[in-house]
Amino acid sequence: MSFVFDSSKPIAIGSDHAGFEYKEALVKWLTGKGFQVKDLGTYSPDSVDYPDFAHPTATSVEKGEAAFGILLCGSANGVAITANKHQHIRAGICWENDVASLVRRHNDANIICIPARFVALALAEQMIDIFMTTPFEGGRHATRVNKIACS
Repeated sequence: MSFVFDSSKPIAIGSDHAGFEYKEALVKWLTGKGFQVKDLGTYSPDSVDYPDFAHPTATSVEKGEAAFGILLCGSANGVAITANKHQHIRAGICWENDVASLVRRHNDANIICIPARFVALALAEQMIDIFMTTPFEGGRHATRVNKIACS
């Protein structure tokens, strides 16, 4: 099933301690733009385990409770690996605008994973805007995406 941004649903967001400051800023930025946000933590810069926040974010998207997800950690690898354990999640690590576009156009990603230690906050905002507005191309990409899930 292709992901289409549904603005009537909240955007799920989660992070570990390395992504905490960006998460807080992104929640404020998104709500300032009129979006609903489901903040799934962490709620302080204290050291935490990223799966404790990646799993609830992925579950929220997987169950259709959220329009899409945003996950942040230092490298984005930990949260992406964790989120992708969920059957109907396609979490893509993005570090530049072209990648944010490609994970939507070619992979139908429904969670954007951002490496907070390696991108500027302004770039994170740009990538999220691109992620929200870029449609899945379908076609040959749909054939490939349909082969991702384990049965």
